[in-house]
Amino acid sequence: MLRSTFTPILTAFPSKAKKPRNYSNTIITAITKTPQPVRQNASMENMLLQQHTPTSVYVHLPFCRKRCHYCDFPIVALGSSSPYGDDDPRIINYIDFLCREIKATSIPSDYKSPLVTVFFGGGTPSLVPPRLVSLVMETLDAKFGVCSDAEISIEMDPGTFDAKKLKDLMKLGVNRVSLGVQAFQEELLRSCGRAHGVQEIHEAIDIVGSCDVENWSVDLISSLPHQKPHMWEQSLSLAIQAKPTHVSVYDLQVEQDTKFASLYTAGEFPLPSENQAADFYRMASEMLRDAGYEHYEISSYCKSGYQCKHNYTYWINKPFYAFGLGSASYLNGLRFSRPRKLKDYMGYVQNLENGLVNCSQDSKVDAQDIAMDVVMLSLRTARGLDLKSFGKAFGSSTILSLCEVYKPHIESGHVVCLDEQRREISPEEFRSLLSEGNKINEVLAYIRLSDPDGFLLSNELISLAFNVLAP
Repeated sequence: MLRSTFTPILTAFPSKAKKPRNYSNTIITAITKTPQPVRQNASMENMLLQQHTPTSVYVHLPFCRKRCHYCDFPIVALGSSSPYGDDDPRIINYIDFLCREIKATSIPSDYKSPLVTVFFGGGTPSLVPPRLVSLVMETLDAKFGVCSDAEISIEMDPGTFDAKKLKDLMKLGVNRVSLGVQAFQEELLRSCGRAHGVQEIHEAIDIVGSCDVENWSVDLISSLPHQKPHMWEQSLSLAIQAKPTHVSVYDLQVEQDTKFASLYTAGEFPLPSENQAADFYRMASEMLRDAGYEHYEISSYCKSGYQCKHNYTYWINKPFYAFGLGSASYLNGLRFSRPRKLKDYMGYVQNLENGLVNCSQDSKVDAQDIAMDVVMLSLRTARGLDLKSFGKAFGSSTILSLCEVYKPHIESGHVVCLDEQRREISPEEFRSLLSEGNKINEVLAYIRLSDPDGFLLSNELISLAFNVLAP
């Protein structure tokens, strides 16, 4: 489970999805026309007001058996075996502070919508006993209310649960499981420090099936040390054979202060080269789409109707609550991060209870930041950037500037233009519309990145948009 290159959410996005690396060797040419900077206007304020009531919550449960070699998330390593069983005081104490944080959080009186999605991320949330997960759910329900048909997701690692634990979680309302497989090769699991083996993966898949979990996901990681194409193909094949409704495919990023950072350099052996990593991404896109999975977001594939509703909250830049160690909420256009160290987090909760925490940090919503968030998140998705609503919020001149900067990439096929019926607009038609000035604002409704090649250039293409929005 890897973080996003742009705005991660254990300082930003709990999904922990990572954008594919930038595989282009091209040189970005200078923009000849200086774009007008984005300015805050009434439409942007109205856009925030119309969607200001959060209906999603991320809950961080940081416990792991041990830290994986690629992980720099805020976790608490419990060890491979605990003498406390289901009564580990470290977990009990943390859950107490977590519930206290939820209770002490000030909610404006007009925030009345019950929760539609709840996501328990980590860490390894399946290490937390169901009775303690129940306490969190009860606290959330008392504070916000939880819809009867809410999507309630939990991350689970092979070897950390049995059928009884999963059934107990399902009785609490958990209806979506994200299974942290990462690889189907014993040597790769060992090389990245995973606590489980291949046999435990197959056992976990069998348990999920025996418990009739309808909505579940498999997480895989590409570009691991010593990973070969045939290994990646095998992992994808075995994941497809397991018939999950969702597959997340993350490209390894070597983070600072991790064991991998002390051992490896990105792009150098035994890590795959950038070209090899790009081939892994293309292979995943081809195999999963051929197997009937929709590639709805850079790192996410699903069967029809099984998009992760919670993660989609992030991609469309909707507000959400977040609670727990290192998590970050997004409310009224502002992100607020909690401390990453356990002692500091506990102090934060005590200060929150005493009224000493200002989650807004006296900050004002910055139009440029909002615009860049919308572009970056929208271009992660197959739906793409909605130019009509974006133009209303941030100005039609911004749309023209984006079209100018993306012109060569539309010609090359890395950026795709669509009208309101989502009919693809050819490069020739695009050039004609652009030459007629405002005509393009009337016809062009969406831009998205092509799959897979546009997604592979996502870092570069999003950076171009940033240059337009904040010159």
